Amino acid sequence: MPRRVRILGAPTDYGANRRGVDMGPSAIRYADLASELEGAGVTPRDEGDLHVPRMEERDPDTEEPPAGTARFLRETREVCTALADRVAESIDAGATPLALGGDHSIAIGSLVGSARSARIGAIWFDAHGDMNTPTTSPSGNVHGMPLAAALGVGDFSERTYDWANALGLDASNVALVGLRSLDDDERDAIHDSAVQAFTMSDIDERGIASVVDDALAVATDGTDGVHVSLDLDWLDPTVAPGVGTPVRGGVTYREAHHAMEAVAGSDALRSMELVEVNPVLDEQNETAALAVELAASAFGKRIL
Repeated sequence: MPRRVRILGAPTDYGANRRGVDMGPSAIRYADLASELEGAGVTPRDEGDLHVPRMEERDPDTEEPPAGTARFLRETREVCTALADRVAESIDAGATPLALGGDHSIAIGSLVGSARSARIGAIWFDAHGDMNTPTTSPSGNVHGMPLAAALGVGDFSERTYDWANALGLDASNVALVGLRSLDDDERDAIHDSAVQAFTMSDIDERGIASVVDDALAVATDGTDGVHVSLDLDWLDPTVAPGVGTPVRGGVTYREAHHAMEAVAGSDALRSMELVEVNPVLDEQNETAALAVELAASAFGKRIL
């Protein structure tokens, strides 16, 4: 039986500082996501989008954190709680959930849902560490906090954030791949945790194959499966221009495909998300099309 994939849209830009990323799920679907997944040998079913009220209809400070700043915290909690349920339901039904963002804050929901009834690992393909908390974030944008939230780091260890903690995810099974932009406090948080971090310098020195093999070893060690979080700003902006927080010096087109092919080859993929595609900033839907190609590679599409 071919693998079944459930596509779950989470069209939110609550966690970002630039508008437009809420249109990411539509742009990714428009780039023939379903047919590309079928070409990878899986059976996709599109479950549609979660209901996400427009940012203009909400007050970013309605629900404030006990300390620090986290904009649209109530809205993020509502979306991520709903997404966590949908992810968990998909896995229980024997399907692999593929969440479409939206900004990276949706990863809280993906991780919580994927880890609800299992011990999981996670590979974070991203230019950024996403290990800020409300008291360390310079912006208060939650898309810079999802990994810290899921791991219960710092502020997120408080009972207030129970909804954001992925209890089946341990920091020792998390690998960050392709880092090249970190805040000082975020850098300290990574050093103080058991998370394994691989920077772009590691990829330059060792090659993408070696780094991703190590990341998979970390994420699969004693776990029931791996969650893959793919932020399109992981790639160099010359390849993926349609992202809100581009950082020069990212991975190449072929490096990205090799990484996803390695994920498919591990046979450990439990859940996945594609995030931070911003059609407003894109060129002829190029970044969304790339996201679709990489998803197909992660689910097993090959040249031969």
